[in-house]
Amino acid sequence: MRFFILSLFTILIFLTSCTKEKTLVEVIEKKEIDLQMIDAYEAGLKALENNDGLTAAKKFSEAELLFPQSEWAPRAALMSAYSYYSQGYYSDTIYELKRFINTYPRHPRTDYAYYFLGITYYDTIVDETKDLDPILKSKEYFEYVIKNFSDTDYALDAKFKLELINEFLVSKEMYLARYYFEKEKWIPAINRFKLVVENYNDSIFIEEALHRLVEIHYKIGLVDEAKKYAYVLGYNYQSSQWYEKSFKVFNKNYSPKKIKMKKDKSKKKSLIEKIKTKIF
Repeated sequence: MRFFILSLFTILIFLTSCTKEKTLVEVIEKKEIDLQMIDAYEAGLKALENNDGLTAAKKFSEAELLFPQSEWAPRAALMSAYSYYSQGYYSDTIYELKRFINTYPRHPRTDYAYYFLGITYYDTIVDETKDLDPILKSKEYFEYVIKNFSDTDYALDAKFKLELINEFLVSKEMYLARYYFEKEKWIPAINRFKLVVENYNDSIFIEEALHRLVEIHYKIGLVDEAKKYAYVLGYNYQSSQWYEKSFKVFNKNYSPKKIKMKKDKSKKKSLIEKIKTKIF
């Protein structure tokens, strides 16, 4: 009996010793991983300071992978996206931001990630002659920010960016409408100019669109329809040069004093650079 108790006691001591040793090893390993993650993160920051965005992105990704349960992991993911953005690698930036949103959907910086997506797509916009996809994607994400994070600075800037995006969209319509006009394809030209009038009535292009509708309808013999658009143009923009041109459609000898109209919008700086330091 005594031998049995002694043996059991020995086994318990051995098991307790093994458990403590295992726990100690796990703690040491965890600390080592934690230190490695911090080293990788700091290396990413240093590379970013040296304008080496690609190395920085790789180091931040390494930090995230080393300790994905850490609170630093989502920060590293955002910093990886910013590192790519700083070097103009927009497709990689978009990939990292979408991955961040999918991986950390409840993270406090989700508002920043959606705003950053909008900015990245916005920066890939070239002009009205190119693909519409970046414009539409940028608009989609800015509208999401305004709807879901309305009390943030991101929402304020997103509203401003949406105004500019709408100008891009109307520029695209005007580009196509002018193309059809030059080719004397009157029906598609009318449809495009009417789209501008109906959907972008606060645009800088509204006056030209109205005038073109006057001009085209007069050319194809729809004088009453031309007069209708001339009336709208005259009622709202009587001092406009486009109204003068429309008046000349009906009266070739008309020559009033010219009044210059100038519309300008002040540029606002992106919040990306301003707030990226808040990530870490």
